[in-house]
Amino acid sequence: MFKNRLTPILFVLFIVVPALTYLLNYYTDWLFFVETGFSSVFVTKLYAQTGVGLLFGLCMFAFLVPNLLYANKADFPHAGEFIEAGTIRLQRHQALPMVRPVGIVIAAGLALFAGQFGAMQWESVLLFINRVSVGTADPVIGRDIGFYLFSLPLFELLRGYLNFMLLATLLVTVVVYYIRGGIALTLRGLLVAEQVRRHLAVLLFLFSGVLAIGFYLEGFGLLYGNKGAFYGAGYVDVNVRLTTLTALSFITPLAGAILAFGLWKGVWRLVVLPPIIMVAAYLLGMRGYPALLHKFKVAPNELALETPYIEHNINFTRLGYDLNKIETVPFDVDTRLAATDIATNDATIKNIRLWDHAPLLKTYSQLQQIRTYYKFFDVDNDRYMVNGQYSQVMLSPRELSYADLPSKNWINERLVFTHGNGITMGPVSRISKEGLPEFYIKDIPAVSLADIKVTRPEIYFGELSNDYVIVKTRVPEFSYPTATGNINTTYNGKGGVQIDSLLKKALYAAHFKTEKILLSSDITSESRILYNRNISKRVKALAPFLLFDADPYMVVDDKGKLKWMIDAYTHSYRLPYSKPLKGGINYMRNSVKAVIDAYDGSVDFYISDPDDVVLKVYGRIFPALFKPMASMPDGLKAHVRYSHQFLQVQAAMFSTYHMTDPKVFYNKENLWEIPTLGEKQMEPYYTIMKLPGEKKEEYILLLPFSPSKRDNLAAWLTARCDGENYGKIKAYTFPRDRLIYGPKQIDARINQDSYISQQLTLWNQRGSEVIRGSMLVIPIEKSLLYVQPLFLAADKSGLPELRRVIVAFGDEVVMEETLELALQRIFGGKKAAAAPVAGAVADTKASPASLAKEAMSIYERAINMQRQGNWTGYGEELRKLEQVLKQLAK
Repeated sequence: MFKNRLTPILFVLFIVVPALTYLLNYYTDWLFFVETGFSSVFVTKLYAQTGVGLLFGLCMFAFLVPNLLYANKADFPHAGEFIEAGTIRLQRHQALPMVRPVGIVIAAGLALFAGQFGAMQWESVLLFINRVSVGTADPVIGRDIGFYLFSLPLFELLRGYLNFMLLATLLVTVVVYYIRGGIALTLRGLLVAEQVRRHLAVLLFLFSGVLAIGFYLEGFGLLYGNKGAFYGAGYVDVNVRLTTLTALSFITPLAGAILAFGLWKGVWRLVVLPPIIMVAAYLLGMRGYPALLHKFKVAPNELALETPYIEHNINFTRLGYDLNKIETVPFDVDTRLAATDIATNDATIKNIRLWDHAPLLKTYSQLQQIRTYYKFFDVDNDRYMVNGQYSQVMLSPRELSYADLPSKNWINERLVFTHGNGITMGPVSRISKEGLPEFYIKDIPAVSLADIKVTRPEIYFGELSNDYVIVKTRVPEFSYPTATGNINTTYNGKGGVQIDSLLKKALYAAHFKTEKILLSSDITSESRILYNRNISKRVKALAPFLLFDADPYMVVDDKGKLKWMIDAYTHSYRLPYSKPLKGGINYMRNSVKAVIDAYDGSVDFYISDPDDVVLKVYGRIFPALFKPMASMPDGLKAHVRYSHQFLQVQAAMFSTYHMTDPKVFYNKENLWEIPTLGEKQMEPYYTIMKLPGEKKEEYILLLPFSPSKRDNLAAWLTARCDGENYGKIKAYTFPRDRLIYGPKQIDARINQDSYISQQLTLWNQRGSEVIRGSMLVIPIEKSLLYVQPLFLAADKSGLPELRRVIVAFGDEVVMEETLELALQRIFGGKKAAAAPVAGAVADTKASPASLAKEAMSIYERAINMQRQGNWTGYGEELRKLEQVLKQLAK
C-alpha cells in the first residue's frame, strides 16, 4: 500500500517538477528574446538543441534496444540455478523476468543522457552546417583552416559519442548475458556461449572501426602540440607520429576483423593477439621510436630540422591573434625636446591622464555618491568634444546599490528603488586648488558645466542591477533625493515584458520563486517586469557563443542618452600551429561591439571586424543578430575604442612573435616583455596624442615594451581608435644600440632623488598615505616624457587628493604641484597657448617689479615655516622662490 502511494509522489518529484521547471525557464527566456527583438535567435537555437538532442537520444535508444532484445532472446539450458556476483547470490528464475524491463529502462536512461549531451552540442552542429572555407591550408596535411575551425570539433564529438554508445552497449549486453547464463565463471575458467561470442564479435568489430576513426582524427591533433621551443607538429610528429597514426587507422579495422573472427570461431589466440600487436605498435610508433629519433637526430640538429615547423608556428600564431596587421616603424628617439615642442603639442599635454582609476573612484564616491544607496562601481576612460575641444575624460555611472538600501523589503527592492541616476564626468588632468578633480557633469539632477547634456539619466540596466524590478505599478518609483524631499518618476520605456495576464504573473512568480508577484495589488495590467538587468548577463544570454569584455564602459550619445558599450570576441581552440592562451584559446578577434541602452535595455550587436571568418559563420547561423558598423549612429561611433583587453592579448603574443625569422625566434635574440612596476605588469592606457607623421591628435591605446629581463625600453605599441583609422596598430621600435630609459629605471631614479624621497618620507611620517599613480610613457615628437601623479590621503579610507606630479625627461626628474610647473622647470618658460591650470605660482609676462615683490613674499613665508619647524613647507617655498628668480633673471 505504501509503495503504491510512493510511486506517484516520486513521479511528480522526479519527472513532473523538473519538466515544468524546464518549460517555465524556456518560456521566460522566450519572452526575453521577444522583448529584445531576437526571437529568431531563440528559435534557431531551440530547433538546433531539439533536433540534435533527439538525434543523439534516438540513435542511442535505437542501437541499444535491439542488442538488448537480441540478448534476451537467447536461451541457455545449461545455466546454473544461481547467479553469483561476489557475495551476492540470486536465484536465476527470479531475476530473469526483470532483465528485459530493467534493460529497457536503462536504455531509456542512457538515451536521455545522450539526448541532453547532444542538445548541449548544438553550436558545433550549426558551425559545421554553416561552415565556410578560409582559403588558407595547414602546411602539413593540406586541409583548409575552416576544416579545423568548423568540422573537426564535430567529428571528434561524434567519435566520442560512438565510443560511448558502443561501450555502453557492450557493458549492458555482457551484464544481460551473465544474468541469463550465457557467460559463466566456473572452476574451469570463463565460459562464453557461442551466441554470446558471435554477438560480442560484431560489437567489438564496430568498436575497432571507431578506434580507427579516432587514430585518423588524432593525426590532426598533432598540429596543436607543445614542443617547448614552439607550438604545433615538429619534425618527429610529421615524419613518425603522423605516419604511425595513418597506418593505425588502416590496421585497426583489420585487427578488429581478426579479433572478431577469432571470437566468432572460439579461437582465443586470435582474440588476444590483435590487441597486443596494436598496443605494441602504438607504443613503438608514438612513444619509443619518436623518443629515440628526437634524442639522437633532432636534438643535436634541432634548429636545422625544426626551422620549417617554427616558421609555421610563427605564421599561424600571427594569424590567430591578428598580428599581421601590426606595422613596425623605427622610432629614432632623441632628447632635443624644447619648450616650443611642448607648446606645439599642447593638446597632448592637456590630455595626459593624471587621475588614476582607483584614487578617482574613491574621490567620486566621496564627493558625488550623494546617498549611501548610490555607488560608483567603475571609472571609464573616453573622449568627447568638450566646448569645441577634443578632450579625454573620465566618467563613472551612479548606479543603485541594492546591498546599501536603507530599508530592505520586496516593495523597496522591486517596485520603488528601480534604477540608478546619472553620471559623473571630468577631465583627465585638471585639478582644483584642493587637489580634487574638476567636473564637466556632476550632482543629481545632473548639472552640466560643459556642452555635454544628459537628457535621460535613469540607469535601469547596469553593472550592479539586481535580477528584476517591476515598473509602471501603483507605487511611485524613487527617482532622486532633494533638500526638500524625494522626487518620484514613472518608467516610460519599452523595455521589459508587460504583465497583462494572471498567467504571466503566475509564471514570473514561479520563475523568481516569490508569491508576491502573484499576490501584489500594486501590479496592474500596464506593469512591466524588467529582468536580465545586469548588462554582462544580458548580452551573454543573447549571444552565449561570444566572449565579452569584463569592463563595459558608458557613453553619452549625441541625444544625451546613456548607452553601455561592451567589446565582444569570437574565439576558437582549433587553429593549427597557433600558440594558445592560458585557457586554450588560440584564435581570437574583437569582432563585435555590443551596445545596451541603460534605460530600456535594448541591445544591438555591431560588426567591427567583417573579415573575421568565425563571425561570418555565426552571421550565417543568426542572420538577424548582427548589424554592420555603418548602421551604428554617429553619436555612438565616435566613442568606439580599441579593446584594452584584446591589445593586452596581442601585446603578450607580439612580444615573442614580432620575431619572424625562425633562427632569431629559436634563439630568442630579440625577445620583449611588458614592463612591470613592483609586482604589477603595466597595462595599456588610453591617451590623446599626435602620432609620428600625423597632422592632428587622436585617441589611441598605448603600451611600452622592454627587452626580456632588462629594464630599458625596446618599443611602444599603439592602437588607433578614431574614425577610419580604427583598428590600425603600429609598433614603434627604438634603436637597439642606445639606452632608452624604461619605466622601472625611471621609477628607480625617482626613488633615488633626494628631494622627492625626503618629501615622500615626511608625508608618510605625518600620517598621510602616499599613493603613487600609474607611470605613463608619453611620446612627443621624437622624445619621451614620463609622468607619474602622486596622491595623498589622510588614511586608507581618506579622500585621495592629487598633490604632486612627477615628470622625467632625459636625465632630469622633477616633482611639482602641477604638470605645468613640472614642464616649466624642465623646459623653461610657460608653454604657449596653454589653458590655465590650478596651482601656477607666477605669470611669465609679469613685470620685474611684481616678480621681485612675489619673491620677497615667498621668502618671508619660507622664513616663517623655518621658525615653525615645517621643513616640508620650507622646501616647497624655496622651490617656488627658485622659479620666480629664474624668471626674474631672463
